[in-house]
Amino acid sequence: MIFRQLFDPDSSTLTYLLADAQGNAVLIDPVLEHLDSYALLLGSLNLPLRWVLDTHVHADHITGSQALKQLTGATTVIAASCGAPGYDRLLQDDDTLDFGAETIRVIATPGHTPGSLCYLWRDRLFTGDTLMINACGRTDFQQGSATAMYHSITEKLFTLPDETLVYPGHDYKGRRVSSIGEEKVLNTRIAGKSEAEFVHIMDNLNLATPKRMHEAVPANLLGGIQD
Repeated sequence: MIFRQLFDPDSSTLTYLLADAQGNAVLIDPVLEHLDSYALLLGSLNLPLRWVLDTHVHADHITGSQALKQLTGATTVIAASCGAPGYDRLLQDDDTLDFGAETIRVIATPGHTPGSLCYLWRDRLFTGDTLMINACGRTDFQQGSATAMYHSITEKLFTLPDETLVYPGHDYKGRRVSSIGEEKVLNTRIAGKSEAEFVHIMDNLNLATPKRMHEAVPANLLGGIQD
């Protein structure tokens, strides 16, 4: 088994490489600008790339999905509810993806966007912009919904075992991993909060619009621009 966590400092995006014992690989949330480094890493480890997974249509960077497909022949995937035509497979809640002897389970977690997904592999949960370390993704654009996010987190993610490791799609403070048990207790946005309290918090974040949003969203609906 191979597991690597990669980081893009410009967007604070965390990308994940998984591979089974036979070398079948998966990349989650790749960033287009790092295409060459992904190719170098896959080559150095002798890993054929099987799947490229996006957790949602990103607004802060352009995905490397389509470029990786062109380079490696990997299959690209995203949620069917994203309305994104530039992907090979459109996922539904509780779908599974096999790579060699390993299986990833798809968990639909609408909230940040209607098409947000989390991916569960072994004891590791890749949460995209749904659940972060002591935070969660914003819900004030791309048809986001704080109410939907509250139910996605409390009724789906927080029902997983406490020891499940949380690997978010972003972190802005140098943190890299948490757990379901920690977030149920320590996440200041949602731990112990009622739905109304959570919605109030999310509706009053007053965050700036992502700098690349108007470029990134149209490109990412098509799987990102081709390199």
